[in-house]
Amino acid sequence: MLTTGAVAGVLAGLLGVGGGIVIVPVLFTVLGALDVPLDSRMHVAVGTSLATIIPTSIASVRAHLKRDAVDWALFRAWLPGLVAGVGIGTWAANVMMDGRMLSLVFGSVALVVAADLGLRKRSDETPPPSDARPWHFGPGGSGIAAIVGAFSAMMGIGGGTLSVPFLNAVGVPIHRAVATSAGFGLIIAVPAAIGYVAGGWEAAGRPPGSLGYVNVLGFAAIVATTVLTAPIGSKIAHAISAKMLRLLFAGFLVLTALRMLSAS
Repeated sequence: MLTTGAVAGVLAGLLGVGGGIVIVPVLFTVLGALDVPLDSRMHVAVGTSLATIIPTSIASVRAHLKRDAVDWALFRAWLPGLVAGVGIGTWAANVMMDGRMLSLVFGSVALVVAADLGLRKRSDETPPPSDARPWHFGPGGSGIAAIVGAFSAMMGIGGGTLSVPFLNAVGVPIHRAVATSAGFGLIIAVPAAIGYVAGGWEAAGRPPGSLGYVNVLGFAAIVATTVLTAPIGSKIAHAISAKMLRLLFAGFLVLTALRMLSAS
């Protein structure tokens, strides 16, 4: 778990993903080795991952702020949609979905995003100035934010997995998209983690040391290293090319997606 936290912290700063894209599959595997039932296993992995994203996102955002890379106007525009989506996604995961369905959602969405991110050509230049406000700041953007929030809550991720490719596709430079998505992680993780604690409070089959679907022992071990390594990932993100950043992102998503689809 300490090693997982270290890797997740670097990825949080590097890709703006909150680390959940690594934490969920590893927790899922470890819980399986401990004979935790499948239904509880995926919920605990997702809930614990969301809890770890809270301190990781804070560390990542602080690192990106030093480079003035966070788009606060976009952050404020997406805030209501993200919160609404998190509420829907957390409710669906706790009430309507079993472990296999959550694994299928995680793997399918991650694979689609990886293919889109790795195969489509995008401009990494800052769009030219315009008097018209980009559409992703309006109602359309709020709808996308709600979708990002809902799927992130079901997948145990910080939102960057979905928001970074979308924002880059509509013209937001990749480095700025990564930095802003790191902030989205905090908005997603806080209410979602609370929802998983409440939703799993009396659930059967949870491992020892769990509050609802959040395992405190796993949380403590992972967070101990994520907060230390997130600033390292941020430095790497601003030191490598945008193309390399996209390809790294796509590669991690493919590996994770295949692992989770095999479990579902």
